[in-house]
Amino acid sequence: MELICPAGTPAAFRDAVESGADSVYCGFRDETNARNFPGLNFNRNELAECALHAKDSGVKTLVAINTFMRAGNEALWYRAVDDAADLGADAIIVADLGLLAYAAERHTQLRRHLSVQAGAANADHINFLIEAFGIRRVVLPRVLTVAEVAAISGKVACETEVFVYGGLCVMEEGRCSLSSYATGKSPNMHGVCSPASHVRYRQDADEMVSELGAFTINRFPKSEPTGYPTLCKGRFTADDTTGYIFEDPVSLDILSQLDALRAAGVSALKIEGRQRGRAYISQVVKEIRKRLVAVEAADPSPRDGSALRRLSEGQKTTEGSYDKRWR
Repeated sequence: MELICPAGTPAAFRDAVESGADSVYCGFRDETNARNFPGLNFNRNELAECALHAKDSGVKTLVAINTFMRAGNEALWYRAVDDAADLGADAIIVADLGLLAYAAERHTQLRRHLSVQAGAANADHINFLIEAFGIRRVVLPRVLTVAEVAAISGKVACETEVFVYGGLCVMEEGRCSLSSYATGKSPNMHGVCSPASHVRYRQDADEMVSELGAFTINRFPKSEPTGYPTLCKGRFTADDTTGYIFEDPVSLDILSQLDALRAAGVSALKIEGRQRGRAYISQVVKEIRKRLVAVEAADPSPRDGSALRRLSEGQKTTEGSYDKRWR
């Protein structure tokens, strides 16, 4: 299975290549990608240099153009597709159907991968997009069980890709409006969920308080690591009970199910974390590469997950919906 690694900076890109990635995904420094944060992403020269370095190392470059076009400003997204093709990208990762149509018409040889932001979670939906736009791979939403992934993989005429490690979002992929409500900035159209410009931390007695816009998201005692404030992972009080209403602030880790994913027909495994630092990229890629080698060698030896757990959100992990036992 192909190991696909994140890169938010050229330095992280090189680390991913050197640590054992098969492919590296990145984005331009604008609203066309869903990690549009200050200090992250690539200008055109940087992407061209990294794509060439990757090619020389036998590694593929995937460019995420995974936000939705805004009416009247489509040229920004069209240019991103044109430039990705000209700068040596091996594939683009796209959610917007109009942009997929543009790419299919203008750049027939450029591989088109369907972004998780498209929320395609059934075979009929995916096969329609394959027929209409020549999709070569679909990134499946993080709300499916392994059995559901297997069922889809067996019915679609393209490769399937799943997230295996990193930040977990189980809200409706590509349709979440929580950040827009709190900040006026859309993760789906501006590429920013909980933008740093709207984030504040303040000390209140023995607690660290995190805020997003006008909302208090969480209160952390000294004994608890302070997390980044996103509404879906906030701690709220409802019916006299305080807790995490939507999601717990933990990271996804389904590395224990690599054998099951391979048996399910999954083609590619994706690590989340373009906003994370170089140490995270290097350590996570190396560890997952070791585990993939063990899977290929049918090595049943258990592996200690504590090293990756220390790099996770809240230093906790979950298998999320992949091991879903409810309906």
